[in-house]
Amino acid sequence: MQGTSLATVRLQPSFAVPLGVLLLSLPLWWLRWWLGLPLSLFAIFLAVQAATLRLEFTATALDVYRGSQQIRHFPYQQWQHWEVFWPAFPVLFYFREVKNIHFLPILFDVKTLVQCLQERCPRTAFISTVRNDG
Repeated sequence: MQGTSLATVRLQPSFAVPLGVLLLSLPLWWLRWWLGLPLSLFAIFLAVQAATLRLEFTATALDVYRGSQQIRHFPYQQWQHWEVFWPAFPVLFYFREVKNIHFLPILFDVKTLVQCLQERCPRTAFISTVRNDG
């Protein structure tokens, strides 16, 4: 699906989604504090994740790191589909492997994410694989 000459790319963090969730929680604090509290805590959780997690695109796989420790490894050869939801304000990254489905909040630079996905896992490769298998 991809060449081995691709350089490794580490995505920069983005705090847009945690900040957006926090801003959505503020009016709830005025209505009922117990409605705003869980959403605010979720925003803080997302901000901590954005600060600590890193996605790294290598020539053969997407690797997830917490600090310097690799915690997940997703080889592209097992990917079947990927999608970034919603183009105007991207908040969710979805990809499907042969045996698993993954949803990740967008806590990193979305433009670089999409560029790396298009280079390493072009959607045309998924279409040709489906046609060849069927």
